[in-house]
Amino acid sequence: MNVKLPSSFPVAALAAALLATTLAGCAPLLVGGAAVGTALMVTDRRSSGAQIDDEAIELRSNARLREAFGDRAHINITSYNRQVLMTGEVASEPMKQQAEQIAARVDNVKSVVNELAAMSPTTLPQRSSDTLITTKIRASLVDAQDLQANAFKVVTERSTVYLMGRVTPREADRATSIARQIGGVQRVVRIFEVASADDLRAAGVNVPGESAAPRATVAPAATAPAPAAVTPAAQAQPPASGGAVATPVR
Repeated sequence: MNVKLPSSFPVAALAAALLATTLAGCAPLLVGGAAVGTALMVTDRRSSGAQIDDEAIELRSNARLREAFGDRAHINITSYNRQVLMTGEVASEPMKQQAEQIAARVDNVKSVVNELAAMSPTTLPQRSSDTLITTKIRASLVDAQDLQANAFKVVTERSTVYLMGRVTPREADRATSIARQIGGVQRVVRIFEVASADDLRAAGVNVPGESAAPRATVAPAATAPAPAAVTPAAQAQPPASGGAVATPVR
């Protein structure tokens, strides 16, 4: 059946939408001329360069691992801010170490957290259960009013949940608590880059549920005080960086 469209119908917009739908997973769906993928990129706490690098790291790592092992291993690669998390199963400890070396040699990889297990691959029911756990956690993060769900990456393997993201200490604890309450979760491993709320705001990041640190005020003195003697102090140590650390939480 032929359908005649009015001459004023935005054919170009329809064609773009149909093309985006046809290429599902390859391009963001266009809505009102704006790309949904672009909006997600803007709200992500990583820089746009880091997001692009993470996508490339995952693609290249997966391709090289498939080339090296074929169907002999079940390996998942997740990259956040150029840090790689490896989950899944391999046949032996030497294969586990070889897989890590392959991933570490991919361009722009800063570090690798190797959570591969030397054991038989998981069954389809187990992987389906893991997918369901991940879906429930992501939904709970979206429902949490004091968290920005897009700040987290969630990976589940053999009922162990891995949380990644650039977050404050409060956000890290809150997300961990949410994950632990989901049925079927046996363990939560936190692989966070931890920073203060003020540091994140200084980088232009929205941090819901966090109040800004109060500013100290200094009352003017009636008279200028005499200059005090200055005693040489030990060299100040730089603050501890918010490095990513994998910490199991039972």
